[in-house]
Amino acid sequence: MLPQNFNPGSPEEWLARSKSNLVRARNIPDEPGFLLEDACFDAQQSVEKALKAIFVHLKVPFPFTHNLGTLLNLLSESISISEDIKQAARLTEYAVETRYPPSIEKVSQEEYQEALDIAERVFSWAMTIIS
Repeated sequence: MLPQNFNPGSPEEWLARSKSNLVRARNIPDEPGFLLEDACFDAQQSVEKALKAIFVHLKVPFPFTHNLGTLLNLLSESISISEDIKQAARLTEYAVETRYPPSIEKVSQEEYQEALDIAERVFSWAMTIIS
């Protein structure tokens, strides 16, 4: 869990960071050398920050973790989460494994699009809860 003196800020601040990662995940450069793994990392980060925004909104403590499954399970103790949103747990692998060599296999365009779609859904869901 977070340290007792941790000030999580506002849900809106978390959502702003989530949106920034989502914007980066959406706007991939069309130039040689760019790795879709990096865009998937941003999609994962967007989801992680959106979930943490909900924790802050609900005033529920959350652990220091990038594991989206852990965050979703903990959050489900406070609110109902659809199966569609729970799919976000699959993005956990992009939190660490894709950031450093040797990483997982190359991410395909289809895998990238799936990660982006999930991140978009989670961000919209978080916005609905917090608004």
